[in-house]
Amino acid sequence: FCRHSLIKQEMAEADDQRVVHLKTTQQLSSAQRQGLQIEANRKFDSGSNKQHKIDKDARKLDQETENLHHNRVGMDVGKLIQQGRQAKGLSQKDLATRINEKPQVIAEYENGQAIPNNQVLGKIERQIGIKLRGKEKGQSLSQPTAAPGPAAATGTGKGKKK
Repeated sequence: FCRHSLIKQEMAEADDQRVVHLKTTQQLSSAQRQGLQIEANRKFDSGSNKQHKIDKDARKLDQETENLHHNRVGMDVGKLIQQGRQAKGLSQKDLATRINEKPQVIAEYENGQAIPNNQVLGKIERQIGIKLRGKEKGQSLSQPTAAPGPAAATGTGKGKKK
Protein backbone atom coordinates (compact mmCIF):
# COMPACT_ATOMS: atom_id res chain seq x y z
CA PHE A 1 0.00 0.00 0.00
CA CYS A 2 1.25 3.44 -0.87
CA ARG A 3 0.16 6.64 0.83
CA HIS A 4 -0.68 8.12 -2.58
CA SER A 5 -3.02 5.40 -3.78
CA LEU A 6 -5.84 6.36 -6.13
CA ILE A 7 -9.13 4.73 -6.94
CA LYS A 8 -10.60 5.11 -10.36
CA GLN A 9 -14.30 4.51 -10.11
CA GLU A 10 -16.27 4.17 -13.28
CA MET A 11 -19.54 5.97 -13.21
CA ALA A 12 -22.47 3.78 -14.25
CA GLU A 13 -24.33 6.54 -16.03
CA ALA A 14 -21.40 8.10 -17.92
CA ASP A 15 -17.98 7.17 -19.25
CA ASP A 16 -16.26 9.68 -16.95
CA GLN A 17 -13.82 8.55 -14.31
CA ARG A 18 -13.70 9.89 -10.78
CA VAL A 19 -10.39 9.87 -8.83
CA VAL A 20 -10.48 9.46 -5.06
CA HIS A 21 -7.34 9.85 -2.93
CA LEU A 22 -7.02 7.27 -0.17
CA LYS A 23 -5.45 8.29 3.10
CA THR A 24 -5.81 5.22 5.32
CA THR A 25 -5.37 1.49 4.96
CA GLN A 26 -9.04 1.06 5.92
CA GLN A 27 -10.10 3.08 2.89
CA LEU A 28 -7.83 0.98 0.67
CA SER A 29 -9.11 -2.34 1.98
CA SER A 30 -12.71 -1.13 1.58
CA ALA A 31 -12.06 -0.18 -2.05
CA GLN A 32 -10.41 -3.55 -2.69
CA ARG A 33 -13.44 -5.38 -1.25
CA GLN A 34 -15.69 -3.41 -3.59
CA GLY A 35 -13.57 -4.52 -6.53
CA LEU A 36 -12.70 -0.99 -7.63
CA GLN A 37 -9.73 -0.29 -9.87
CA ILE A 38 -6.83 0.90 -7.70
CA GLU A 39 -3.75 2.67 -8.96
CA ALA A 40 -0.77 3.35 -6.68
CA ASN A 41 1.36 6.39 -7.38
CA ARG A 42 4.40 7.29 -5.37
CA LYS A 43 6.29 10.54 -5.52
CA PHE A 44 10.02 10.36 -6.20
CA ASP A 45 11.95 10.21 -2.89
CA SER A 46 8.74 10.56 -0.88
CA GLY A 47 8.93 9.59 2.73
CA SER A 48 12.64 10.21 2.98
CA ASN A 49 14.43 12.93 4.83
CA LYS A 50 16.69 13.92 1.97
CA GLN A 51 16.96 17.65 1.74
CA HIS A 52 19.92 17.91 -0.59
CA LYS A 53 20.91 16.04 -3.67
CA ILE A 54 23.77 13.60 -3.27
CA ASP A 55 25.63 14.74 -6.38
CA LYS A 56 25.91 18.29 -5.01
CA ASP A 57 27.51 17.10 -1.77
CA ALA A 58 29.79 14.66 -3.59
CA ARG A 59 30.99 17.41 -5.90
CA LYS A 60 31.70 19.70 -2.94
CA LEU A 61 33.70 16.95 -1.22
CA ASP A 62 35.69 16.28 -4.38
CA GLN A 63 36.52 19.98 -4.72
CA GLU A 64 37.55 20.24 -1.08
CA THR A 65 41.30 20.68 -0.80
CA GLU A 66 41.69 21.21 2.93
CA ASN A 67 42.86 18.15 4.84
CA LEU A 68 40.59 17.86 7.87
CA HIS A 69 41.59 15.65 10.79
CA HIS A 70 41.73 15.63 14.58
CA ASN A 71 45.00 16.37 16.28
CA ARG A 72 46.42 13.36 18.07
CA VAL A 73 48.54 13.03 21.18
CA GLY A 74 52.23 13.10 20.27
CA MET A 75 54.48 10.08 20.66
CA ASP A 76 56.55 12.06 23.18
CA VAL A 77 53.53 12.21 25.49
CA GLY A 78 52.91 8.50 24.94
CA LYS A 79 56.51 7.70 25.93
CA LEU A 80 56.21 9.90 29.04
CA ILE A 81 53.03 8.11 30.10
CA GLN A 82 54.63 4.73 29.54
CA GLN A 83 57.82 5.65 31.45
CA GLY A 84 55.88 7.20 34.35
CA ARG A 85 53.52 4.23 34.55
CA GLN A 86 56.40 1.73 34.56
CA ALA A 87 58.31 3.77 37.15
CA LYS A 88 55.29 3.48 39.48
CA GLY A 89 55.02 -0.25 38.69
CA LEU A 90 51.56 0.06 37.14
CA SER A 91 50.13 -1.84 34.23
CA GLN A 92 47.91 -0.09 31.68
CA LYS A 93 44.92 -1.72 33.34
CA ASP A 94 45.98 -0.54 36.82
CA LEU A 95 46.45 3.03 35.63
CA ALA A 96 43.13 2.95 33.80
CA THR A 97 41.38 1.71 36.94
CA ARG A 98 42.91 4.47 39.04
CA ILE A 99 41.71 7.22 36.66
CA ASN A 100 38.30 5.62 35.94
CA GLU A 101 38.95 5.01 32.24
CA LYS A 102 39.14 1.92 30.06
CA PRO A 103 42.54 0.23 29.54
CA GLN A 104 42.09 0.89 25.80
CA VAL A 105 42.27 4.65 26.52
CA ILE A 106 45.69 4.27 28.13
CA ALA A 107 46.90 2.14 25.22
CA GLU A 108 45.71 4.77 22.71
CA TYR A 109 47.50 7.55 24.61
CA GLU A 110 50.72 5.54 24.79
CA ASN A 111 50.55 4.70 21.06
CA GLY A 112 49.91 8.33 20.09
CA GLN A 113 46.50 7.49 18.58
CA ALA A 114 44.25 9.26 21.11
CA ILE A 115 42.58 12.61 20.60
CA PRO A 116 43.85 14.66 23.55
CA ASN A 117 41.40 15.25 26.38
CA ASN A 118 42.65 17.63 29.09
CA GLN A 119 40.63 15.91 31.82
CA VAL A 120 42.13 12.51 31.03
CA LEU A 121 45.62 13.99 30.69
CA GLY A 122 45.21 15.72 34.07
CA LYS A 123 44.18 12.45 35.74
CA ILE A 124 47.15 10.62 34.23
CA GLU A 125 49.53 13.43 35.30
CA ARG A 126 48.37 13.17 38.92
CA GLN A 127 48.74 9.36 38.97
CA ILE A 128 52.19 9.12 37.38
CA GLY A 129 53.54 12.42 38.80
CA ILE A 130 54.82 13.75 35.45
CA LYS A 131 53.63 16.83 33.55
CA LEU A 132 52.27 15.88 30.12
CA ARG A 133 51.18 19.33 28.90
CA GLY A 134 52.71 22.76 28.53
CA LYS A 135 56.29 23.98 28.53
CA GLU A 136 57.31 21.85 31.51
CA LYS A 137 56.38 18.60 29.73
CA GLY A 138 58.32 15.70 31.22
CA GLN A 139 59.08 17.37 34.54
CA SER A 140 57.94 16.01 37.87
CA LEU A 141 54.76 17.52 39.32
CA SER A 142 56.46 17.95 42.71
CA GLN A 143 59.15 20.27 41.31
CA PRO A 144 58.39 23.97 41.72
CA THR A 145 57.68 25.53 38.35
CA ALA A 146 58.15 29.20 39.37
CA ALA A 147 60.82 31.08 41.26
CA PRO A 148 60.17 31.33 44.99
CA GLY A 149 58.41 34.47 46.17
CA PRO A 150 60.08 37.24 48.20
CA ALA A 151 58.80 35.90 51.55
CA ALA A 152 60.52 32.58 50.98
CA ALA A 153 63.75 34.20 49.78
CA THR A 154 64.21 36.62 52.70
CA GLY A 155 62.86 34.35 55.40
CA THR A 156 60.90 35.93 58.18
CA GLY A 157 62.40 36.15 61.63
CA LYS A 158 60.37 33.31 63.06
CA GLY A 159 62.48 30.77 64.81
CA LYS A 160 65.73 32.73 64.44
CA LYS A 161 67.72 34.24 67.30
CA LYS A 162 69.04 37.76 67.05
